[in-house]
Amino acid sequence: MSEYPVVLAAPSRYVQQPGLLNDLGRWCRPFCPGGSVLVIAAPHIMPRAAALKAGFAREGMKMELAEFGGECCNAEISRLRGAMLRACCTMVVGIGGGKVLDTAKAVAHFQQVPVAVAPTAASSDAPCSALAVLYTADGRLDRYLPLTQNPQLVLADSEVIAAAPPRLLAAGMGDALATWYEARACARSRAVCSSGGVAGAAALAMARGCRDILFAMGETALADAKAGRRTGAVEQVIEVNLYLSGVGFENGGLAAAHAVNNAFSGVGLCPGVMHGELVAFGLLVQLTLEQDDEEFAHVLRFCRMAGLPCTLADIGCGQLGPEMLELVAEKACDASGPMKNMPFAVTPAALCEAIRTASTRAQGE
Repeated sequence: MSEYPVVLAAPSRYVQQPGLLNDLGRWCRPFCPGGSVLVIAAPHIMPRAAALKAGFAREGMKMELAEFGGECCNAEISRLRGAMLRACCTMVVGIGGGKVLDTAKAVAHFQQVPVAVAPTAASSDAPCSALAVLYTADGRLDRYLPLTQNPQLVLADSEVIAAAPPRLLAAGMGDALATWYEARACARSRAVCSSGGVAGAAALAMARGCRDILFAMGETALADAKAGRRTGAVEQVIEVNLYLSGVGFENGGLAAAHAVNNAFSGVGLCPGVMHGELVAFGLLVQLTLEQDDEEFAHVLRFCRMAGLPCTLADIGCGQLGPEMLELVAEKACDASGPMKNMPFAVTPAALCEAIRTASTRAQGE
């Protein structure tokens, strides 16, 4: 028996419904005894300020609105902590994409207050986790900030999310698809997940559900989203991208797919590639390392259908020289990163070969 327990961490409450942004006060009120919230909003949310304020006012709550500065970095977190203190807020609400939500979670963590996150796209599994990804001011990966608890509230307004550019939904599908394969690797190695325990039956079932639902519903959901339809398939994929994948990765673990993503991002490559898109390419690399040809073929077909990158050229690295590739591999194999969770040792040389092989195979098949 492992010396580590099975741990299942999750948000206190996940709510998914069209129109939720107009009713945030109703859901936040039980977690905000002081009645005053700091709302950190992405720029495209700012025109909704009056409606947001009215929603909180209906519950007798006050709202302090702060526009997100563009990067989840130390300076931005400090700025917003100051705004929160000046307004005497007792809760933080983040509305926007992954970096907005991670910033809200970090601010709440340092101020020791509850947090609610309202994603406006299902482009990653960031909302549900007790983790914030911090970047440098110029957008390079800085570090992971472990949080003491998951968000009290995750509020998914599916009307807003379904109206986001379809590329965002596809990127979230790439991130979510990796959840099962990384959890499978962690289960094989008995790796300790960010929740503090090893993957149990519930975590593995949720992680496997990501793969199964995406393979069954992903193509339909993406077609519906492109046509501007918020259908049952779209609703299911939103839940997969945000909740199943978020709880699945936190309790199931990360492995090579995210290690590859972190390395390319960490050395400043692929600036126009979204997190989930780069994770999708990393997943093809992981399956190459695992020599799992059958699943490689399934994932490759899915990625092509969803418009996710499959080759080095697709992520803007078609002319990547051997020295830079070796630097990426070294960074990906750092002992502190998720590559250590693979059920076998991965050397930088082996990873370089796997990256080349995955790209070449995807280009040829």
